[in-house]
Amino acid sequence: MTYLPRLIEKPLQAHLQRGKSILLLGARQTGKTTLLKHLGMGDMSYTLLDPEVRLRFEKSPNILGQEIAAYKHLNHLSRMPIVIIDEVQKVPSLMDVVQLLIDNGEAQFILTGSSVRKLRRHPQFNLLPGRVINFHLDPLGLLELPQPFPSLETLLLYGSLPGIYLENKLLNKEIDLTAYVTNYLEEEVRGEALVRQLGSFARFLELAAIESGNQINIHKLSQELGIGRHTISEYFHILEDCLVAEKIDPITDSTTRRRLTKAPKYLFFDMGIRRIAAIEGSQLSSKALGSLFEQFIGLELLRYLRAKMIPAAVLRYWRDHAGPEVDYIVEINKRYLPIEVKWTEHPTLDDSKHLIKFMQEYNCIKPAYLICRCTKPLLLKEDILALPWQELSRMMQSF
Repeated sequence: MTYLPRLIEKPLQAHLQRGKSILLLGARQTGKTTLLKHLGMGDMSYTLLDPEVRLRFEKSPNILGQEIAAYKHLNHLSRMPIVIIDEVQKVPSLMDVVQLLIDNGEAQFILTGSSVRKLRRHPQFNLLPGRVINFHLDPLGLLELPQPFPSLETLLLYGSLPGIYLENKLLNKEIDLTAYVTNYLEEEVRGEALVRQLGSFARFLELAAIESGNQINIHKLSQELGIGRHTISEYFHILEDCLVAEKIDPITDSTTRRRLTKAPKYLFFDMGIRRIAAIEGSQLSSKALGSLFEQFIGLELLRYLRAKMIPAAVLRYWRDHAGPEVDYIVEINKRYLPIEVKWTEHPTLDDSKHLIKFMQEYNCIKPAYLICRCTKPLLLKEDILALPWQELSRMMQSF
């Protein structure tokens, strides 16, 4: 099967070489196992998706240390072995043993997980600072896709999970995406007993996908679904913990006493999964594609910031209740890079009027950007640049 190199390969290898252990998180099918196999990492390997392996460690977590000691003895190993544990959230109690083995210098670990819900509740989730480096593997980003890129509409409708991206037939893409959403409900939600009523969660999942990219109105969702507001909030936490949704908080401070939105936005981690969860077809209006384009750019920004591990960088958005809104703000040490997204091939200065308002009030990194479908970069104003979506990497590499 074709392998596409990932941005996190080099930093992951570099941290292992200096003796650190790794926690590699990512939703299912983002390619965690494929990445580790390609890099040839791991002296020992366990997958907790295997019921027998999982049951063995549930009964006796400490056996992990004994097996590692036996491996070192039998292989006359003087260095620390690298031990891979796949889907570590399946047996949270293993984290106690892992921490002890790290502290004692017995092994390095690469721990992978597709959910952090159980781990967050376990006292050893936050392993000793400085010893475990956290990585997040997303679906393929633009910097990882071979050129020429697929059409923009293909990326908006089918997303970029590696297995889906490499599938040539659209019908098979559709089948695989549908199976993903179904399996997610069954394996992650029902299988982990995350909710009591799967039917209500399934209805919530559909509405959450439809509302992806919009400011969340918990009260409105509660009324539409007939579910309590606390339950709606808890359902969003489940999506976050299972790495299916990304929360984007707004900027809420204003020097001009603007009344700013405080509600977060959520983005589904993959455009194809979002469409299937929303039960949408593949024939969408220009307005709908414009909304998806905005979400697509947001995901690309999140993926780049995470993969490059840019210190203190956070993705936000800004909206004045009076109307002005900037789709995305990259905040770096209290300086802001504003980014507007427009579904247009012919951007004008009028398309950047909200960028101008924002730049008048905040300490901004310049130039600001308007990402659109133009064919070549355009300087709309001295400090505002319109950029084709295909050249988004040019902007991101300037962070």
